[in-house]
Amino acid sequence: MAPVNPLEDDLNFITGQTRGLWEEARGKRFFITGGTGFFGCWLLESFCHANRTLALDASATVLTRDSCGFRSKAPHLANDSAIEFLDGDVRSFNFPSGEFACVVHAATDPGSAHSTQLELLDTIVEGTRHVLQFAVASRVQKLVLTSSGAVYGTQPPEVEKMAESFSGSPDLTSPRAFYGEGKRMAELLCHLYSQGSTLQCKVARCFAFAGPHLPLDANFAIGNFIGNALRREPLRITGDGTPLRSYLYMADAMIWLWTILFRAPSARAYNLGSDQALSIRELAQRVANVLSPAAEIIVEQQPVPGRLPMRYVPSIALAKQELGLSPTVDLDEAIRRTANWYKSLPRN
Repeated sequence: MAPVNPLEDDLNFITGQTRGLWEEARGKRFFITGGTGFFGCWLLESFCHANRTLALDASATVLTRDSCGFRSKAPHLANDSAIEFLDGDVRSFNFPSGEFACVVHAATDPGSAHSTQLELLDTIVEGTRHVLQFAVASRVQKLVLTSSGAVYGTQPPEVEKMAESFSGSPDLTSPRAFYGEGKRMAELLCHLYSQGSTLQCKVARCFAFAGPHLPLDANFAIGNFIGNALRREPLRITGDGTPLRSYLYMADAMIWLWTILFRAPSARAYNLGSDQALSIRELAQRVANVLSPAAEIIVEQQPVPGRLPMRYVPSIALAKQELGLSPTVDLDEAIRRTANWYKSLPRN
């Protein structure tokens, strides 16, 4: 008997909430970039589960730079008969033959330790251009780009939540702007390629997330805190703990992303995230309360008196109004499920 997927309950929930969307995927081919990272694993998990549960007879070609590594990481996905891998660089991969119905363009890791900012910018912009050229050549009907809240630049502290109409932009005098500006160009390319063609391009501006597959040792505060708590270590905050963030659980994120792909109007961007803000200090306390109540929380810097905290919090009113989307899993439960998934993994 095959082992039970520890994400089974989440995947059943995702499929149940998106069941009506998948009919147009029946018998169709999908192309997915970025299919082997944090977001990508959830994309493949939810795609394969819906395909299997609803007997869609759909398939997905997944672009990756390291299919062998992914086979070791997630053999149940790599061995699914609906999945095939295409090894290549998103900027230059050879177009697979035949027609495809949908593309999910989720490639680009903003935190790669092995790439320069120029290389990552080139991957975002030229990778998107190459994917769009493929989409046109393969007669793709619908494409969703996973963009980022970074396209708005620094959120003014007096702006409680950033709406899609917010007119800010990255500071082009800062080298750190490469990611947000690259995503802005990627969005523009999508809109240009959709003009005068049958290709419908939709944009999901992603913020911050929690859930299984989230790295516990990277540049994600919530992942680092969960890792600390599981190891019974102090939860360490290198700053002053005041910046405000919000976190959407990945099962909800997948419902939102598939809904945007299938239902959103073309040339439309939606924020994808939670609008429930809390400080990094409060986040550390929430993780400790759920997983390790006795854990020490160390804040290395003192807040500057009178300075308003930095914010990175979206408005999700547009997604609610136009697509009926809302978060369903609260933060404590998201923390608990993420930790339980890691506990369920076989130990080496």
